[in-house]
Amino acid sequence: MRATVPCQSPSCAVRNGFSLIEMMVVLLVMGLLATAAVLTIPGDGRKLRDEAERFAARTLAARDEAIIGARPVSLVVSERGYYFEGRREGRWQPLPGRGFELTGWNAETIVDGQRQRIVFDSLGLASSEALIRLRRAEAALSIHLRRDGSVIVDGG
Repeated sequence: MRATVPCQSPSCAVRNGFSLIEMMVVLLVMGLLATAAVLTIPGDGRKLRDEAERFAARTLAARDEAIIGARPVSLVVSERGYYFEGRREGRWQPLPGRGFELTGWNAETIVDGQRQRIVFDSLGLASSEALIRLRRAEAALSIHLRRDGSVIVDGG
């Protein structure tokens, strides 16, 4: 009977487990994926900015509607939401079209100020300046509506 002698050379060694380099690559990939996941979850500041930019875009669309239609269009803003109206048959009526209907602020959004109506004339000029302040948890934004019809969203 012949006795077997285990191989002592490094070329015969059986590898069990992972090398340090392989473990570091796996940890790096997991870290990158975790970072991407955290960055895609919108925080209060991001949600507030999205809401303010959506409001600004709709306001500019209403201003453009006043210019193209050569008739006044109004924006009515309150602490509950906002909507747009057009002047027809001697009175204000809801402006037709998607995006112009009554839109409420998000549940966590707090609006400082009172109800106000801003009218855009056929040149796109606003009847008055307006400042709308939005707050959500720790985040705050101001939306400035200027007499020239421009809308500016900025922090604080």
